[in-house]
Amino acid sequence: MICCGDAPNQKALANKIAEQYPVAGIIIEQKKTASSAKVGTSLFRKVWDRFLFHSIYAAWKKLQQEYDKQFPEWPSTNLLKVDSINSMEAVAFSKKIAPDLVIVSGTNLIKDPLLNIQAGIGIINLHTGLSPYVKGGPNCTNWCIANNDWHLAGNTIMWINSGIDAGNIITTETIDIRSADSLYDAHKMVMEHAHELYLKAIRYLLQGQPPYIAVDQSEFPNGKIFYTKMWTAEKRAALLRNWRNRSKVSLQPPPRTISLPDLSPK
Repeated sequence: MICCGDAPNQKALANKIAEQYPVAGIIIEQKKTASSAKVGTSLFRKVWDRFLFHSIYAAWKKLQQEYDKQFPEWPSTNLLKVDSINSMEAVAFSKKIAPDLVIVSGTNLIKDPLLNIQAGIGIINLHTGLSPYVKGGPNCTNWCIANNDWHLAGNTIMWINSGIDAGNIITTETIDIRSADSLYDAHKMVMEHAHELYLKAIRYLLQGQPPYIAVDQSEFPNGKIFYTKMWTAEKRAALLRNWRNRSKVSLQPPPRTISLPDLSPK
């Protein structure tokens, strides 16, 4: 079973999983739009921000448009659309399906009782960032560029818990985005890598035997949680400045990562 957001990159992931594995059902958490009053009070600020940092917004928008074009429909399976992933409707749907594995991506923080739903293997989550070094949002790749932490760009698959990107790690991998021709290409590299890593982790869990990899994040050096409110104009300006100078950057040594065993046929 898949629990995901309604963005095109989540729809793309769901389709890629469904192409390789039987998906009993998908719970789609629909994004809520801001109230008209809130939009009205900050309209000028938003317009000005999008003018100054157009290339940042355009890169993500183009990525979503490309995924929407490539994957116009959700996989053919039981679909449930909810306003909250933690709704009782979602819990009842999950209990009825009784999945072997729950695959999470792009939802709000999952809480009880859905967090404790009985799944044969467990509940896993994709973080498009390198835990525990870079966690939170709104976009960890952008944070890596803005902070000149190019060596921390990457993805994580973890067992889910009640924290923010804090579960025991199954696998992590870094990705060098400095060779990308544009911010769009950089985001596509990271997202495609995330989908591939998720598929590898699913294969590992379905073909392997317990005990599965589950590395506590306390075993790593301390990382940082980023929040949307921290993504200021100064940070966006730093991203653009650092992106222009990426060819001059010497990549720092990669941090510790967790690799999956090779399950390919010998």
